[in-house]
Amino acid sequence: MVRWLMVAIVMLTGENVFAKQNAADAGTVSDSDRLKAEYLFLEAQNEKSHDRLDSYCDLLAQAHAIDPTNSTVSFYLGYCMMTMTNTTRPLCEQGLELMRQHFEDAPEDFYETTFYSDANLQLDHPDEALRAIKVLNEANPNRLELQARLAEAYTRTGDYRQSNATYDSIVALHGPSLQVTSRKISNFMALNDSSGALAEMRSLLATAPRNAAYNMTMSSLMQHYGYSDSALYYLDRIQEYEPDNGYVYLAKAQYYAMKGDSVAYDQQVYNALTTPNLDVDAKLDVMIGYIRDLLSSQDTTQRVNNLFTALLEQHPHEPKIRDLYSEYLVAKQDYRGAAEQLGYSLDLNPTDSKGWRNLMLINMMDENFPAAIAAAQKALEYNPDDLELYRYIAPSYYQMKEYDKALATYDKALSLADSTDVEAISDLIGGKGDVYFEMGDTVRAFETYDQSLAVYPGNTSIMNNYAYFLSLCGKDLDKAERMAGMAVKQNPDNATFLDTYAWVYFVKKDYDMALLYIKSAVDKDTSGSPDLLEHYGDILFFNGELDQALEQWQRALEADPDNELLQRKVKFKTYFAK
Repeated sequence: MVRWLMVAIVMLTGENVFAKQNAADAGTVSDSDRLKAEYLFLEAQNEKSHDRLDSYCDLLAQAHAIDPTNSTVSFYLGYCMMTMTNTTRPLCEQGLELMRQHFEDAPEDFYETTFYSDANLQLDHPDEALRAIKVLNEANPNRLELQARLAEAYTRTGDYRQSNATYDSIVALHGPSLQVTSRKISNFMALNDSSGALAEMRSLLATAPRNAAYNMTMSSLMQHYGYSDSALYYLDRIQEYEPDNGYVYLAKAQYYAMKGDSVAYDQQVYNALTTPNLDVDAKLDVMIGYIRDLLSSQDTTQRVNNLFTALLEQHPHEPKIRDLYSEYLVAKQDYRGAAEQLGYSLDLNPTDSKGWRNLMLINMMDENFPAAIAAAQKALEYNPDDLELYRYIAPSYYQMKEYDKALATYDKALSLADSTDVEAISDLIGGKGDVYFEMGDTVRAFETYDQSLAVYPGNTSIMNNYAYFLSLCGKDLDKAERMAGMAVKQNPDNATFLDTYAWVYFVKKDYDMALLYIKSAVDKDTSGSPDLLEHYGDILFFNGELDQALEQWQRALEADPDNELLQRKVKFKTYFAK
């Protein structure tokens, strides 16, 4: 690779082989050099047959340097320059120039000239591409693939009428096809010739009036030109000939969606999803688009559930439908229902490691931590060293107050972590700090947080937790303020971080600053966190805004009705620390 790259660099710096090529003629290359170059070319082909492509390209470069008049060597060296993984536009252009040498010497070579023409199209030289493919067409008349390339080359040069004339020749020799007709229609559209486009499609349709694909294309074309009644007419024709064609329902759904007729759109979607003559993947594509539309409009009706029920009645053993249903229910925040559907899917496909991981995450969102751990354990059967799984299992044990298991899981995760991934290591160590704090070992918790920040000083999540727990203990409040401030500075829209910063000020009895930041936290919070609302009420109370404090405590109690401390605050309309 190094030698080949050096050749490429020399080419780009101006001391390139073209200077030799232009100066050379048949009399300046000795017979021995010709033979040596041919030998190197054969050696290059041998290297290529063994997939040693770097050596292949290097040998071609050597052969070309010895005999720049050998156009076959030039062509394949140019091919190397265009297809190497780290090629550049200048290298491709120089490679194309090398291939041109062979085209001028042997334009009749089918493979080489075909590739040369295609390469010119790729590099946006359509006129040269057209020149090359014309030569091959003249030498090989009536070859379909060459005529198709010729028509495309005419299109790329902007000669749409000559392109269509070439397509007409293809039809005359090989018969009509939707592919050729579609390309001709594209050319007519480029010419702003709607009459030509419609006439072309009518001509094809006349050859097979009952062909569903032809009628579907005619419908789309009519819709494109604004003839909506005619567009529907051709869809109705398909249903007349093929009443069970599920794809017509899809086309009609799109038609009614464009017309803004939501009732008819819903009916066609339902028809498409319940027809047996539409494959599962197509139905799932319809469902994805349909669900996206309903979610964006905040639709809360039973339409999607009803459609999934109908789909599952048709395909009870199709896990992909269950998976999509689960994703939809997650979006609706029905985590229990989502877990149930994904569980059915995993019954059908128990080796789906990604599915087990997703089930773990859904159960965590539902705060069903035992089920989350069970799903994670199944996922570990397929990926026993998956660090991310352990990073989820440990917090689940933490939430279940199984602190010893949480610590052991964090240690397992640390043993798997990449030693260079300081952020991950810092997070894992910080997780252990959270566990120690909940165990009541505040000294060890704060030591562990210090270790976490020593590994990665910019870990704002650890700064936030550390600062909050210091404030709960009433310890080192200046340090807590610094860390909470840094976390907020890096994440000014994070409601949790803002809440911590406000609480540190509250503990320091700086109630004005506390109120400033807790208001910002409430404004940015989207979860309706009862802890945050309770803090808001506490801070309002100490700012003398008693009615507003009670209002926030009541909101917090509605979200967390079993909270005894909140119950007392609301009942007695006053602040209690514990």
